[in-house]
Amino acid sequence: MTLPKGVYVVPTDRWYIERTVWLIAGLVLLGCTVLAVLVDPLWIFGVIATGLVSINVALTGFCPIGNVLKLFGFKPALGQPNRGSLYFLQTDSWYLERRIYVTVGINIILGSILFLTVSPWWGLFTGFVGTAMVWFAATGLCILANVLYWIGAEPRLNPGALRAGSAGAKHA
Repeated sequence: MTLPKGVYVVPTDRWYIERTVWLIAGLVLLGCTVLAVLVDPLWIFGVIATGLVSINVALTGFCPIGNVLKLFGFKPALGQPNRGSLYFLQTDSWYLERRIYVTVGINIILGSILFLTVSPWWGLFTGFVGTAMVWFAATGLCILANVLYWIGAEPRLNPGALRAGSAGAKHA
């Protein structure tokens, strides 16, 4: 099996539900991590809650924030069709973007547990993940998405965005 090459970048030409969820989750992670480090360590439970929601989205497709965004008129890029007024992420296969939700959820929960039980320095990890999510939403470039792509995960959001050395990404 030949492993993919190039850089995977998601579309940034509009604010669709999934991209906005990544931005909101990243800001929540950053905010809760900073508050846990500077004010009260119990703020890290905001990070844990975000991780649990992320895992839930990956497993069931139901995203509470995505549903609120849908009420505000945001359109899904990976939403299940024919779900009425509710937003559900597609769960028909374990495509790259769905794997991001579960991987991020597990990592920030583990980082939070280590923050509470081992050292507050683990807040750097949850802060890094939050920063990476904000960066992902802003630029379309994600370290985790590219690692998953390089090891064979199939992207669904923007398979046309793959590039090997070109200056710009194509948008679907």
